[in-house]
Amino acid sequence: MKNIKTKIQQSKFSEAVLDCKLKLEESPNDSERIEALYLMAVAYRFQQKFDKALKSTQQLIDLAPDHARARQERGYCYIAKGQHEHAKVNFSEAVKINPALLASWQNLQRMHGSKTLDKTQQLELRNANIQIDYLKQLPHELMAVSEMIHDGELVKAENLCRSYLQNNKHHVEGMRLLAEIGIRLKIYDDAEFLLESCVEIAPENIMARAQYLSLLITLGKYRLAKEQSDYLLKKQPDNFRFLIATGSVLVGLGQIDAGISLFQNALLKDPNRPGVFLELGHALKTKGDFEQAVKAYQKAYSLKRGYGEAYWSLANTKTYKFTDNEIADIRTLLADDTLSQDDHAHLNFAIGKALEDRKKYNDSFEHYKKGNAIKKQLTGYSNEMTEHQVDQQIDYCTTELFKSKAKFGIEDPAPIFILGLPRAGSTLLEQILASHSKIDGTMELPNILGLAMRLRGRVATHSVKKDSDYPKNLSEIDESYFKRFGEQYIKETQVYREGAPFFIDKMPNNFLHIGLIKLILPNAKIIDARRAPLSCCFSGFKQLFAEGQDFTYGLEEIGGYYNSYLKLMEHWNKVLPGFVLTVQHEDVVDDLEKQVRRILGFCGLEFEQPCLEFYKTKRNIKTPSSEQVRQPIYSSAIQQWENFESHLGPLKKVLNL
Repeated sequence: MKNIKTKIQQSKFSEAVLDCKLKLEESPNDSERIEALYLMAVAYRFQQKFDKALKSTQQLIDLAPDHARARQERGYCYIAKGQHEHAKVNFSEAVKINPALLASWQNLQRMHGSKTLDKTQQLELRNANIQIDYLKQLPHELMAVSEMIHDGELVKAENLCRSYLQNNKHHVEGMRLLAEIGIRLKIYDDAEFLLESCVEIAPENIMARAQYLSLLITLGKYRLAKEQSDYLLKKQPDNFRFLIATGSVLVGLGQIDAGISLFQNALLKDPNRPGVFLELGHALKTKGDFEQAVKAYQKAYSLKRGYGEAYWSLANTKTYKFTDNEIADIRTLLADDTLSQDDHAHLNFAIGKALEDRKKYNDSFEHYKKGNAIKKQLTGYSNEMTEHQVDQQIDYCTTELFKSKAKFGIEDPAPIFILGLPRAGSTLLEQILASHSKIDGTMELPNILGLAMRLRGRVATHSVKKDSDYPKNLSEIDESYFKRFGEQYIKETQVYREGAPFFIDKMPNNFLHIGLIKLILPNAKIIDARRAPLSCCFSGFKQLFAEGQDFTYGLEEIGGYYNSYLKLMEHWNKVLPGFVLTVQHEDVVDDLEKQVRRILGFCGLEFEQPCLEFYKTKRNIKTPSSEQVRQPIYSSAIQQWENFESHLGPLKKVLNL
């Protein structure tokens, strides 16, 4: 490829085209074919063979739908052919995929600058001007970093960005770009630290603060996010993006009606915002307004063709039944290679649920399988990291540790943690307990996970083989920190409570950090929501999670994770006997009252009848099971995996079943 680039630079375009054709014939590697098609299109354009260049770029887009430079090349060709509207469409698509393409922005700027503009065009020109000014002020190295990020070359981007920052410490834009790389790699603790630093160093930097706000929402840190959204709205009260982010923050804080009102008012100003209708649907679903939530999701996909997340959101209500027309539409969209991988994943999960409801189990599984395969490729999850985390907890969280640090946390008994694996019945347990007069239901709170991240430290390599500071440092840090961490947890979670003496934290992944919880909150109650392995694992496999839970996107992976979970729970029960109550989902379904009395007894609370009539309790529920737990208990879902048993061999093998 380097030789082909050299020939183009030397104006040996015919030779470059010939070499590209040879590479296409010889190489089965998609990445090499993609680059060969791109370079061939460039060479054809320089030869002024624009139709051949367009044909090459179309082949490239068929192979890589998100290739921004292919669309930029098409824009150049259409300008040369005098087809300016086609050029504008392609330049617009290019910058949508990769906002760092300065040449595409400049072409859009020139196209808008020569005529009278309507309101939409004025906004497009304004956006182009802002982005051009931003890109032009970037140092050359950071311009390259920005392009690499959007081209998916994250390792190269990180290396170049870190190299630049070594010589330009505290360069805010360099730090912000490094944080963006961290976010894309899901190294959220590093990204949060960098963006928090950016905001401290340059309080007026709106771009860094907006990115910090977005990350805090992703992490579920809504109290901190509210501080950022308030600041941004004060600076730019008419900024639509900041208004919507504020709505998401309000919903996250449990102020559902205020969030819904903000979304609805925003849509009165601009009713053509599919993403806002999606957010509105989520808020309405959380509130329990199922009918209006469905209408919002349907409006979202009607405004944006191929909006996979809107279709999946309908499926994710768990009770919505797709129409024949909707299923036909999804099939048509799945045949469209121009849609993003993310849309294809959402659409596959959505039609998987639709076909399962219609008892077409083989077809349903094929779509679940395709959706999971896409997500697995995007996330790159490996069970090795989980196994290593579990082994570290077992190695360092010993009986001796808990004996020596037994009296340093805070004695507040308010928290009730419900944890385990997702789709194990935790939402049902939360709804039962939240029906008690002395317990507030909240949500999946991120605070313990955030504390664990801080204790872990920044492991530069993020290597499976390299130990992080945590949990080893639990035996090394000053004892006063345990009380401080406990007080901080109670203070930070206060915003989600409504005045009851007890409250629920339903973050399932907290099972990894039961030792930490014991040290900072020794009087907390912990309930392990457990479900039979095949039921739990398959339910997770067919669930598309908004964030995290990357272990669910493969049968072997989710089976391995379940095994690691059992291994760690066995350890906690050994070193902290009696601290955790295991509640089997199937037992709750078989004898609700017996299990309710058992759970309340464990929590030190008297029995109350509303806990048996949990489905009558009006409260906001954000998890996928929200509509299901608003109905009386039922057993039909317990053995759903049996309908797919012929496909579950890999899972059974991992689980030793």
